[in-house]
Amino acid sequence: MNADVFVLEDLVSRKMLDAGHDKPAILAVLGFPVGHSASPAMHQPALDACGIDGRYIRLEVPVGRVAEALLGLRELGFVGANITVPHKFAALDACHQVDDEARLIGAVNTVKFVDGEVHGWNTDGLGFARAIREEFMVDLRGQRVMVIGAGGGAGQAVATQCARDGAERLVLVNRTLEKVETLAVLLRRRFPATKFHCVALNDPQLEGVARQCQILVNTSSVGLRADDGSPVDANCFASHHLVYDTIYKPPLTSFLRQALLQQASVANGFSMLLHQGVLAFDIWYPGRAPLEIMRQGLRSVS
Repeated sequence: MNADVFVLEDLVSRKMLDAGHDKPAILAVLGFPVGHSASPAMHQPALDACGIDGRYIRLEVPVGRVAEALLGLRELGFVGANITVPHKFAALDACHQVDDEARLIGAVNTVKFVDGEVHGWNTDGLGFARAIREEFMVDLRGQRVMVIGAGGGAGQAVATQCARDGAERLVLVNRTLEKVETLAVLLRRRFPATKFHCVALNDPQLEGVARQCQILVNTSSVGLRADDGSPVDANCFASHHLVYDTIYKPPLTSFLRQALLQQASVANGFSMLLHQGVLAFDIWYPGRAPLEIMRQGLRSVS
């Protein structure tokens, strides 16, 4: 895996971008920061296994310059790119066309350059649904799900997917209620069969509401740092819970550790990262994503 991190200035020319490499850069992940991204470990082996002559690179893009970065990639003949924090919302505005899922969520995490245009998708939601099925052998239909950090890009994608798949009840938890209340209005209009409940993180009712749910999901960034605590109190967890943290580094966050203490079933974001990546690769190269090779690539750095 190439550990280099490129910057916008490297997009000036192919000569600069590809100097010292045997293969041209054709795919990228855009973020800020982006050096920690495990995406190259997944996508480079996929390119190699498919016999595609190209490299997958990390590109560090400052806030406010996503459209500029996508223009540079397009002009250099890139196939597409992944978009990660904090650019998923801005990427939507930089696209000429977006799929219905990305439009509903208001965020893009995958782009493909098509006939001089930037087309956008969001694979987070379906990647999450596939991860839940793989980890816990259940579907989202009929489940009572709590999404913690539902005001962010990943949280909105997860919440939307839960509603789309027919969750019985969806509890949207956020530090501030305004974002999730707006989201609930949009989703309720689109998916009237699902019941929605918005709760602030500091609401004393949170513990009782959590215990009524079957699946608890952390989509917030709390847990990324080694000294982070859990976004919710330990009393929120029970043995009947299926607990998923979209964070994959560290592999066992405080959120998951506290759930384990209550004998809950837990899983981290490795599987969601894998499945959203497989969906992205299928957008770039339809029908060619080598799932198990991508899984092995991720395991090499996890």
